[in-house]
Parts: sequence; C-alpha cells; structure tokens
Amino acid sequence: MRGFIALRPYGFAIWELIQAEFNKRFKATGHSNAYFPLLIPESLLVKEAEHVEGFAPEVAWVTEGGSEKLTERLAIRPTSEAIIGPLYSQWIQSHRDLPVLINQWCNVMRWEKATRPFLRTREFLWQEGHTAHATQREAAEEAQRMLEIYREVAEDVLALAVIIGRKSESERFAGAQATYAIEALMPDGKALQAGTSHEFGQNFAQAYDIKFTDVDEQVKHAWTTSWGVSWRLIGGLIMAHGDDRGLVLPPALAPHQVVIVPILKKDDESVLPAARRLADVLAPVARVKLDDRPDQSAAWKFNEWEMRGVPLRVEIGPRDVAAASVTIARRDTLEKSTVPLASLASALPAQLEQIQRSLLARARDYLAAHTIEVSERGAFVDALKRQAGLVLAPWCERAECEADIKAETGAVTRVLAGKAAAGERCAYCGGPAKVKAFFARSY
Repeated sequence: MRGFIALRPYGFAIWELIQAEFNKRFKATGHSNAYFPLLIPESLLVKEAEHVEGFAPEVAWVTEGGSEKLTERLAIRPTSEAIIGPLYSQWIQSHRDLPVLINQWCNVMRWEKATRPFLRTREFLWQEGHTAHATQREAAEEAQRMLEIYREVAEDVLALAVIIGRKSESERFAGAQATYAIEALMPDGKALQAGTSHEFGQNFAQAYDIKFTDVDEQVKHAWTTSWGVSWRLIGGLIMAHGDDRGLVLPPALAPHQVVIVPILKKDDESVLPAARRLADVLAPVARVKLDDRPDQSAAWKFNEWEMRGVPLRVEIGPRDVAAASVTIARRDTLEKSTVPLASLASALPAQLEQIQRSLLARARDYLAAHTIEVSERGAFVDALKRQAGLVLAPWCERAECEADIKAETGAVTRVLAGKAAAGERCAYCGGPAKVKAFFARSY
C-alpha cells in the first residue's frame, strides 16, 4: 500500500537505539512512558476547532466494526491531544497532581497525498510527549527543555547539524500558541523538520476541561505542552550521511559498530578461531558482529557491510594472525590502517568517537557553507528557486507575504532567528522587517 513501509530487523534496531537515547533523557528529566488508545471518537476530536481544522484533510476514519455500522466515526490518531486531554481532565484535580509529564511511543496515521519513505508516510512511528502544568512559565520551560533534548540527540547522537527556533504563525502546530523546531539541511538543499515542541497555553485545557484547584483554592485551567519526533530521523540520517556505496551510520546508532570479516584461505585453520577470540575481546567495548558465513567471499562481505553503513570493519587473514595485527577500515573515509591485536580493544572506543565527531563536523561544515544571508529580493528569490540551502533574510512576519513567497519559490520559513535590526526591510515584499528568518524548501 502506498505510504506504508515495513522495517526489517536491521532498520528497527536503528529505531530502537534512537528510542533508547531519548528514553534515557526523558526519564532523567522526570518523564514517564505510557500508552493511549489508537481510536478517537469524532466528538472528542472536534472539541478544539483549530486543531481539527488543521488535521481534517489527513484524518483516516473507522466507520464499521465487523459488519456493524458505528454510531460515531472513530479517527485513527493523527496525534493524541484529543484522546489524552479528556483523560487528563479526569486524572488532574489538584495542584498536587501537577506537573503531569508523560510520553508515549506509538504509531499514528495521516492520510498524506504525496508519500515518501520515512519523510512522509501514512503510518509512522514516533514519540509524543504531553505535559500539564500549573503555570505558563513552567509550561514554557518544559517546551524549551524538550527542544534542547531534541537538539542534543540530533547533534550528539545522529550527527545532524541543526538550527533551532520558533516557527512562524503560518507554520505552527494547529491549536498551539507557539511551536519550536529543530531543522536540518539535507544534501539536496531542502530542509528537514526533525523535531517540534509546542506551547499550547490553555487552549487544549479549556477545550477538554483540564482544571485543578490551586494553592489559593481557586479552580484554574492547566497549561499544557506537546512535543514529538518520528522515524523521519532515520530518513534524515540516511540522506545526511549516506553516499554512493550506501549507508554511513554514526557509531552511536549503528546496530553493529564493528564487523569482523575473516579472510579465509584454503587449508588455513588459524583465521576463524582467531576471529572468534577477537570478537569476544571486543564485545565489552563495542557492538560487534562476526561475519563468519562460509558461503560468501570476503570481498562480497566488505561491500555488504559498507552498504549497511557499519562504522568500522576489521579484516583478519593468515598474515594478520601471524603478525598479531589486523587491518581496520573506516566507513566514513574508507581509510585503512594496521593495528596490533594487543591494543585493538583499547583503541576501538577512540576510533568510534572520532568517527562520530567527524560526521558531525562534516554536517556542520555543510550547513555553514549552504546558509546564505541576503536582504535583496532578487537574490532572495534566486537562492530559494535554486534550492541553494537555508536562506537567512529580514522578514515582515506577515502570513500573506509568506504565502506569496511559497507560491513563487516553493519555500516557507523554517524557524525565526531573532529580531530584525532597526530600519531593515523585508527581503521579499519590502515592508518593515520585524524578524530575521530562515527560509528553505522542505519535504
């Protein structure tokens, strides 16, 4: 079916490693994982008008159960605010019940018109955090805290260079008061929204009656947030680091950080036992795969593991056994070097860390080289039409201007970068500029 994909074990292992990195950080900041229903009654979905209007074209509906027509349509969750809100209204009664800090890992469905694997699929895996707070300040701090976690994982784990900031009013999440995002730049010059964090104010609390008795004994509506990333991160990972040979995985997310490939010769019985001993020695310091399949040549295995993006390949043949050394090959640079067997286990973590840093440095260099600052309309439109990368420009912050930019160039704002200088004019319409904004085409 168009818009639906399967994850084989190797791909799902990458997703599990991403989950583990986020879970570690979520739990360190006091969040707990939970699970909420897949189906949302239509009467709940329509309670927040702006929210349902924003998602209406993408909602898939269940209208029958077995052979029985349902009395009310059930939406397959495009996101879970409409099912979580009514539950929070039951769970929260007092200021002592706050804050509520909950995350769920689940699948959602959005009936996308144009689909693309990992980037826009009709069903996708993601996490969505939903929190409730006693004050606006606490909710605002929560939204920024989670945005920083997204930035940290994107850069330190996925080795993606990102920009960070608030979305324009036209691009904010339906029903939110403010949306913040991390944005990465892909090799084709398009931006990839890699994670979002939303301040809802009291919009959803009022729609779903999430109220609490405060310390002053006054009944008040809670302040809520939502934040999420999806397996779109896998798509970003593939595009940002891959090359013509296949995947290039950062060591932090590689299911196998090291693959050992024995180079077997006829009548030689020393290599395979040595390779197995080496796998045991390296297992405590890295995720190691010993490829001892007898029906494939060493050269075939080299190509396969390069395609799968394994950061380090260890080659061991009869001469290596005799010399008590191995040859290691880096996937990111394809460079080879010889390392004594005795020092390999101690040298491996530093090698993997160097690859991780190198991939991030390369991504940052690309982002810097393809971020263009302009202030004149001709250069602004030309850069966006050429898909040259991120274009930083003064902007009037008017929705009509953004719509005109999109109509002419296909680009919109990605995030706002702060206030414009006094006297600056919008790079597109020439009106007074209020902000500096990053523009780009996107997926």
